[in-house]
Amino acid sequence: MRANLATFLDDFRRHGDATAIVVYRGNRRIASTWAELAAMADRFAAELMRREIPMGERVVLWGQNGLAWMGAFFGCLQRGVIAVPLDPGGAADFANRVIENTRPRLVVGDEERLREIPGDVPRLAFDDFASALPQVPGRDLREAALTLDSPFQILFTSGTTAEPKGIVHTHRNVLASLDPIEREVPKYLKYERIFHPIRFLHTLPLSHVFGQFMGLWIPPLLAGEVHFENRLQAQRIVEMIHRERISVVCSVPRVLDLLRAHLLAAYPELAGAIAAAAGEKAWKRWWRFRKIHRLFGLKFWAFVCGGASLGSELEGFWTTLGFALVQGYGMTETSALITLNHPFKPGQGTIGKVLPGRDVKITDEGEILVRGDMVSGATWQQGALRKNESEWLETGDLAQKDEQGQLRFVGRKSQVIVTPAGLNVHPEDVEAALNAQAGVQASAVVPLLTPAGTEPVAVLLVRGGLEAAQQAVVAANRQLAEYQQVRQWRLWPELDLPRTSTGKIRRPKVTEWVNAQRMEGAEATADPLLALILSISHATPAKTGDDARLSEDLGLDSLGRVQLQSEVEQKLGLAVEDEALERAETLRDLRRALGLGEQESGMHLAAETAPVEAGRTLSGMGPPTKVGHPRHEHEEDTYPRWPWRWPFRMVRNGFLELVSQPLTRFLAAPRVERPGDFNPKGPVLLIANHVTTYDVPLVLYALPGRMRRRVAAAMAGDMLRDFRHMRNLGPAGLDYLGPGAYVLITGLFNAFPLPRSAGFRRSFQHAGEALDRGYNVLVFPEGHRTEAGLAAFRPGIGLLVKESGVPVVPVALAGLSELKRQGRGWFRSGRLTVRVGEPIRFGPEESPEDITEQLHDRLREMLERP
Repeated sequence: MRANLATFLDDFRRHGDATAIVVYRGNRRIASTWAELAAMADRFAAELMRREIPMGERVVLWGQNGLAWMGAFFGCLQRGVIAVPLDPGGAADFANRVIENTRPRLVVGDEERLREIPGDVPRLAFDDFASALPQVPGRDLREAALTLDSPFQILFTSGTTAEPKGIVHTHRNVLASLDPIEREVPKYLKYERIFHPIRFLHTLPLSHVFGQFMGLWIPPLLAGEVHFENRLQAQRIVEMIHRERISVVCSVPRVLDLLRAHLLAAYPELAGAIAAAAGEKAWKRWWRFRKIHRLFGLKFWAFVCGGASLGSELEGFWTTLGFALVQGYGMTETSALITLNHPFKPGQGTIGKVLPGRDVKITDEGEILVRGDMVSGATWQQGALRKNESEWLETGDLAQKDEQGQLRFVGRKSQVIVTPAGLNVHPEDVEAALNAQAGVQASAVVPLLTPAGTEPVAVLLVRGGLEAAQQAVVAANRQLAEYQQVRQWRLWPELDLPRTSTGKIRRPKVTEWVNAQRMEGAEATADPLLALILSISHATPAKTGDDARLSEDLGLDSLGRVQLQSEVEQKLGLAVEDEALERAETLRDLRRALGLGEQESGMHLAAETAPVEAGRTLSGMGPPTKVGHPRHEHEEDTYPRWPWRWPFRMVRNGFLELVSQPLTRFLAAPRVERPGDFNPKGPVLLIANHVTTYDVPLVLYALPGRMRRRVAAAMAGDMLRDFRHMRNLGPAGLDYLGPGAYVLITGLFNAFPLPRSAGFRRSFQHAGEALDRGYNVLVFPEGHRTEAGLAAFRPGIGLLVKESGVPVVPVALAGLSELKRQGRGWFRSGRLTVRVGEPIRFGPEESPEDITEQLHDRLREMLERP
């Protein structure tokens, strides 16, 4: 066994310049090496020493996974300072109670989260690490007093709204789980070399014990890459697995359910093929589902699932497709794993065999009891560390052991409901909020078994019927954290809930009734949008009209909304922006956000007409309005990467310097105004007003040579499609020049499409890739040419700026509008001025709307300048 967990830093330094983590922020991909991670940990350790924070004191971490989070965590680890990780999506009230309880010497995290902490607690934002942390002094920063029994973190579970109770972990607790795995790994390294590096797609917060195990401890043993993704959109995840050549996905059951729903929607014949493949040999199933394996990429082979129980139906779906599905069983109190399914010999329907070094016994009631070095021996309560009285941990989980010694999870003895997202919902907290509402006589929150796992459902005894129940649920949800809010509810059909002789509610009876109702099934709906929502939420709603609330009636939580956004675009051919979906509270709001009419005899599109393309009804496409050559709805924009290759870069650079620049100087003779010390570090977004077809060369003319040779220009998607498809280019015969013009424009100006309506996310993704490669991205936010003044910006520019996280440089093409309005030519007029502004930086607290407004005002001011 290792001496302590700080020895992992030696592994980091040994892995050197190999990629350690990849973080996806907005439309950016940010990769960091093992050496950079070790350096960040050392710098944070030096900061702890500078602040005189000694061993045993606490530091709270509250932010998204990434280099800064891991650097702070391992910095604390080597100094013996106790880390207190908090869920980045958790409620501020809970975080503040934890901070009050633990009295940390420092809180680090995302800027927007730190602003939610009241008082004068010392804090440091992750974004400030690069400038604020001291440089490493060149000596070993490891605390000499570290031992296996030194506490290194306190994890507060996602449950109760009562006083927080933290689980204290020591180095020995974690290493007891890691040691048997670390001894087993060398046997497989000769096979791993063929597929090196193993890439893990990690969808869990590092404040979760399973997230830590698969994100902090396992990858360094293999020198693997960890790709952190917190946007759980099925199509995005599938594309990322394929593009990044991911080998293993680490997730909770809910993510597997999202991916399954995506596949079943994309391949309607898949459900029948799954049933037909039952009992076939592995190679036959692989061949039968080779299309699915190509979709994910041939390097992908396994899911590692934890954090909540996995339904047998969901497990069977993925194993039938030919993917390995590894389950482990553990708790926060056990610091990681109690049992593990062998990755190459998985036991279907089980949570695996007990790992070496831990004692497990099952009581007569079926409850799992655990003892061993991995079990936490202390908790943090009421501001102090308190030792546990018993060496045996009562898990509250029920299980059975089969003949092979594998455990089969049966259920939970306690009332806590673990959702498919791995969050603990305590029924008593939700019931207290419900029972406090007018008209509610009693309530019981019980588990509902769905294909994705266990979901909480509230059963209500209410005076006043459906309307009163609806009002009570909405009012109660205002008092609950997001993960606790009531998504599904039922009215109890009798005068009182079933009770014991002492007046306690018989929860098993209520649970049985709720699940029996689900098994009977809901009536089929002719409303495709409602059907889509219910397929995501697995709800059996009592209310399905346009007044039905997306959260309380239809069971659509925040994760479900992300999936809905993707599925709406794929299944219904409609686009909905993030802000509009977030504001939608009812089914009617959602229809309006999508531009759909209200449900009457069926769902239909609101009457809107486009000049060159018809709207799509839900039953199919309407006849196109033929104005010129019609543009087809299913045409996809192409996002070329070939202009980034070095031969094309050389040709483009030669064209810009030897042809475009001299020609612009000769024809337009524009005057250039830019700050004297203009030299932005790193890539930027360039925004300019749009006046003529030749605006791109004019903007490039005004930039320093280093910048203009590294520009990717966003152009109208429909125009580039017309070039590719040889249409709408003017007089007869010119259409045939379209493909050649497309290649020249794309290659010589590094152009990519920016759609005028739907499909922004793909365009933003391409812009992010260009920024990652060091290109400056040029955008015309008006979206069309404007002859007079400055038109309103499209709202998407603010979102693009926020997702990109880089400075914005405004460029004003002054004088062109006046010349066009006066009907005067601009050939060497001497009246054209290209003004380049100072880079503008925006903070994380600024909304896309505010960013858009500020950029519009700045560019207008530059245009109006004498």
